[in-house]
Amino acid sequence: MDGNKKTTRVVVGGVDTHKDLHVATIVDEQDHVLGTQSFPATRQGYRQMLAWMRAAGDLLRVGVESTGSYGAGLLRFLQAAGVEVLEVTAPDRHDRRRRGKSDDLDAQSAAQEVVPIFRTGQ
Repeated sequence: MDGNKKTTRVVVGGVDTHKDLHVATIVDEQDHVLGTQSFPATRQGYRQMLAWMRAAGDLLRVGVESTGSYGAGLLRFLQAAGVEVLEVTAPDRHDRRRRGKSDDLDAQSAAQEVVPIFRTGQ
């Protein structure tokens, strides 16, 4: 094996959207959470979020909650940047009661909804 060859990790993102602040998570192909961070719901915040996600590896897709409301601006920004975006649903109420309400957990759920694409190759 060539010692100079770098392998890039493939990652997906997930975002729990809110009016003023979005919570983002990065997950790798083994479904391991690599990090969670909050960003302002502004164009500058979107740029920071995208740079943060891309720094973790080859960003394949991003799952975003509420693309018709609080996530609409983020959806347009990511699509303009060439990122595939999938709208995801909020975790079901039973799961939320079991785990507790947390923006970090909601962002992780959004990312984990798009993780199966690693396995199916879609």
